[in-house]
Amino acid sequence: MSSAQAGPVPQLQRTLATAGLIVGVFLNALESSVVATAMPSVIRELQGASLYALPFAVYLLTSTVSSPLWGRASDIVGRKRLYLAGLLLFLVGSALCGAAQSMGWLIAARALQGVGAGALLTLCLTLIGELYTLEERPRIQAFISGVWGISGLVGPLLGGWLTDALSWRWTFYVSLPFGVVAFWMVARYLHDQTERRQVQLDWWGAALFTLGSGLIVWGLESRGFPLAGLGALILLGAAALESRHPSPLLPVQALRERVPRIAFAGNFLGGAAYFGVIAYLPLYAQGVAGGTATAAGAILTPMLVGWTCASILAARLMKRASLAWLSQLGFAILSVMFALLALAVHLPLWVTSALGFVVGMGMGFSMLTLLLTAQQAAGKGELGAVTSGVMFARQMGGALGTALMALLIGPLALGEGGPLLADGLARAYLLALGLVLTGLVLTLRLSPKHVD
Repeated sequence: MSSAQAGPVPQLQRTLATAGLIVGVFLNALESSVVATAMPSVIRELQGASLYALPFAVYLLTSTVSSPLWGRASDIVGRKRLYLAGLLLFLVGSALCGAAQSMGWLIAARALQGVGAGALLTLCLTLIGELYTLEERPRIQAFISGVWGISGLVGPLLGGWLTDALSWRWTFYVSLPFGVVAFWMVARYLHDQTERRQVQLDWWGAALFTLGSGLIVWGLESRGFPLAGLGALILLGAAALESRHPSPLLPVQALRERVPRIAFAGNFLGGAAYFGVIAYLPLYAQGVAGGTATAAGAILTPMLVGWTCASILAARLMKRASLAWLSQLGFAILSVMFALLALAVHLPLWVTSALGFVVGMGMGFSMLTLLLTAQQAAGKGELGAVTSGVMFARQMGGALGTALMALLIGPLALGEGGPLLADGLARAYLLALGLVLTGLVLTLRLSPKHVD
């Protein structure tokens, strides 16, 4: 059981600190969605059409790879100072993005912004794990899911309005005033409860892990599969080093136990299925269903809303149902929905949207509860590493799922759309079904006595 319990922090102080943390999460989520609508204007001004994907890819790369580093370092030196450092890097990166005079400048600034972003969600969830008891935690984390969902809905609209009314640069500058407020609130009101440990981070293992993870993400995003394979081999070497170090980057000790291991695997499988599919749904909406660009973006909204609603509902149901049962329910919903999506691939767009809403609910139930089970099983000295590890597993699963589903759909189908794309997407749904069924089998190994 975790020793991370709410300390003797006054309620008002704790609430204001939490508000500051949530504003940071909001900015992270907003920046992930607001930039997409500005990119056509960016490449027109900076003359970088051939580099269109790099500002997205490099942000994903640095935020994904840096997340475990922030998590483990926070277990050693304290979470508050690292959260503030991550937020500061994020804001500096945002300012530099807005001031970019070339695509190279923008890409470098997005890399810095991504490094900061790697700290925001991971350390926010870790700090919530320390500020609140297990009974209080689901309500706060469900609220964070709701904030993330709202930012996903608002982001594209805000990005379009800022670009049209002011400039694409304001899609980056908009974070700055809110970020300053969040920085002040966390610095002023957050009481860091981390007990600093007299240990050294495994720098060699961390370097190999960062290099291997970076090659995997970059290779999968750029379809450079030999790079991804090399990254996997380097990760194996990192794991060998980590297993012998007293304070490894990855929570090796926790992963020897059933509950964190299942939580990691479940997030990897769920992330691969969900994010792998949603990468191609907008293309399906336009290339198969004949929808507009607006419809292509709107098809993702029900999935996001479903995830948010289920996270809030799961927080309420935890009073009556076990975490194990809720995670199993989530994967069962995902299994049924991906099976139906494979059968409904030629049906109207509204059917896909309706089924997508329920897919989002399955993710909301399963991902929230698996995170809570992992945090509950982690010792306080492992809380940051376990939380960041769960998030890393989900993101890495998404990168792998996106690449695998591109292979199943096929380059010809991706280029031409039509029946080929529909058939390829049906195969992708079947792969997703296999992934979430595996997740369901794993979560069936959990029982209330393990996690409650």
